[in-house]
Amino acid sequence: MTGPTASTTAASAPRPLDLRLVPAALGVWGATLAGLHTGWVAAALLACCGALAAAACLFVTGRRWAIGVIVCSVLVGTAGFGLAVRLRPVENHPLREVASRGESVRLRVELTERPTPVSGASAGGGGGVGKRSVVRARIRAVRQRERWHPASGSVLLLVPAETWGGLLRGQRATTTGAALRPRGADLLVLVLAVHQPPENVTRPPVAQRFAERLRAGLRDVSESVLSPRAEGLLPGLVVGDTSGLLDTVRRDFGKAGLTHLTAVSGANLAIVCGAVLLLLRAMRAPPPLAAGCAGAALAGFVVLAGGEPSVLRAAVMGALGLLALVLGRNGTALPALAGCVILLLLWHPELAVSPGFALSVAATAALVLLAPAWSGWLRRRGMPLRLAQALVAPAAAQLATAPLVVALSGELSLVGVAANVLVEPVIAPATVLGVAATLLAPWFSPLGELLVLLAAPELEWVLLVARCAASSPLATIPLPSGAPGIPLVVALVAAILLLLRFRTGRMLLAGSLLSVLLLLVTIGVRPGGWPVAGWSVVACDVGQGDSLVLATGVRGTAVVVDTGPSAAPVDRCLDRLGVRHVPLLVLTHPHADHYAGISGVLVGREVDAVATGAARPSIWSDTDVRRRARDNDAHLVRLSAGQLIRWPALAIEVLAPDGDAAPVAADRVNDASLVLRANTPAGRVLLTGDIELAGQRELLAAGVRLDAEVLKVPHHGSRYTSEEFLRAVSPEVALISVGHGNDYGHPSDEIVTTLRDLGAAVRRTDRRGAIAVLGGNRGMLTASTGDPLRPDE
Repeated sequence: MTGPTASTTAASAPRPLDLRLVPAALGVWGATLAGLHTGWVAAALLACCGALAAAACLFVTGRRWAIGVIVCSVLVGTAGFGLAVRLRPVENHPLREVASRGESVRLRVELTERPTPVSGASAGGGGGVGKRSVVRARIRAVRQRERWHPASGSVLLLVPAETWGGLLRGQRATTTGAALRPRGADLLVLVLAVHQPPENVTRPPVAQRFAERLRAGLRDVSESVLSPRAEGLLPGLVVGDTSGLLDTVRRDFGKAGLTHLTAVSGANLAIVCGAVLLLLRAMRAPPPLAAGCAGAALAGFVVLAGGEPSVLRAAVMGALGLLALVLGRNGTALPALAGCVILLLLWHPELAVSPGFALSVAATAALVLLAPAWSGWLRRRGMPLRLAQALVAPAAAQLATAPLVVALSGELSLVGVAANVLVEPVIAPATVLGVAATLLAPWFSPLGELLVLLAAPELEWVLLVARCAASSPLATIPLPSGAPGIPLVVALVAAILLLLRFRTGRMLLAGSLLSVLLLLVTIGVRPGGWPVAGWSVVACDVGQGDSLVLATGVRGTAVVVDTGPSAAPVDRCLDRLGVRHVPLLVLTHPHADHYAGISGVLVGREVDAVATGAARPSIWSDTDVRRRARDNDAHLVRLSAGQLIRWPALAIEVLAPDGDAAPVAADRVNDASLVLRANTPAGRVLLTGDIELAGQRELLAAGVRLDAEVLKVPHHGSRYTSEEFLRAVSPEVALISVGHGNDYGHPSDEIVTTLRDLGAAVRRTDRRGAIAVLGGNRGMLTASTGDPLRPDE
């Protein structure tokens, strides 16, 4: 009995962690960060220090730690030397002087990645037109004195999304833009702000053309089979292609802690390579053949998904694991993780400052260090293995990445663990079906559509979980972003881990969680709340932008005027108001803080028409408004002064611009805003877009009747509003749609004072959230998501 028991105990005992490569990985990462932030001289000094430390340890004999120190010192010195060699030409590059003067430069470049859309507004902080993308490239030549000269170095291009979005990695192009000095720690020579399409574009490499054909096939079958919300999710889930992902889905995933699902990581590679290995093992293939086929699948998937930091980390780690399989050695995960960190940072030092890379490494380290112990603790208390693993994996990953997430976003998700547990069972089937559809769709479209159709229920479940989690009360809590948030979250994580070690602490933690749950339930079922009954107009809280909703008198139906700068806030506002049908969406003028959130209105609702102003309609061609309207079966209409549109409880009169007016210059787009006056049960509402002094003078000179009980203050309350105009309106309530802490100084203190002197109650979305105006026996009232119903007298 003694022998078997002892052997069984030894076999079941947990293997000690192999930490030998961890100090080297941390040293290489630290040295790379230090060199990127301080320059090539400091990197060279680090290389010398590493070499001296390694040489000194050679004279220490009989000490096991000396070997580890030598290895760590050599790797740190190698990292420092390699970084110094790369940094010196960057810091002394001739184009750096051009960038410091902000001059225009003409370059031939070769793209090193696919263009990535910039989230939020367009260039110019919302004042420009059209969406922007960023793309990294290598400089091949620079145009100087009417001649092309060979050049090298990395450049970051800020480009128009519409004309550059289809380019692929490896393509070459010629372009001209304003040179800017790069900010932060990087190996960039300069940043180039480009405002025109690429010129002299070459064909992509064969591998990239093939990969794009596969990705395009998946997008096409997804669009033909799936719902609008799901059609952009499947490419993101399978190959990290988020080009079709709706802003509303991005917002839900962010609040629900599910953003990692659309960033290709080790999970995707594990599913793909695991499926290949299982298939070949079932066919009794020898380990070298199985590993070789899995390696081919890994390489193909990396090309298909692109070179994201998480993809590179997972690919290198997977390659090390496959090498161990070929050699017949069962390597542990921690040395593989440390090894791939070292290799990747030596090869691509800029990963040291990549948030995606840091999040990926932190999550993987948590799965290696925390998850086994936690799942073992649950199993010893009778929980099934798969359920224990499903619970601890997202909890460990979220705990480890929480400091970084808070530093980047300023928010901590309280529903992330639960959301990840609920979606985990469907991720692998959806991914396998999506990969199979990707491989088959370009050649056998019906079969690809069938596979995507089989993945539809899984995708809809993920979307449902994300939507419910994001809309739950206190889904996220705000915390300081940047460096101040890191120690706060680290202390919170340490306190949780400490409490989990003791029985009393676990009881205290459980009691706290129960209290939070009761609080959430109380918030969710409290009487009254938002929206208030009988609202006539609502100024949605969309940040630095405009979006107003007018009730038509038909349940679930409302007119929307402007959409704000992003889809998520307006979508959330309309959801809470119960708006499912929009007979008319009015876009006052083509600035991104008024139209860029259009998908938040169009997707998931029935929108009959999208209206723009009559003055200079061609300027809308630089936006994607027309395409989005057509894609959602909404008619495009033009409004001009004199038109009147009616609904049961709403009438809208168009006051400006005049349909016969001459086209305005690009810098006068604000004054070409649509100006509307709406008759509602709460009184007359004047909607002014962003008209400034010139536009206001034109309205006053034309003798247009401007008096109204409610005024949407022009241009977020900017100082370019005349007192004469405000006196002509003489509002009882002034609504200012403005973002908290904006950089424009909106609203002007002078304008707010003038409005109050005129007897108007000033209501600001940055202080009160969404604001509703309604009429009643007690006079005009306002209510908001930030304070209770109150009279405005």
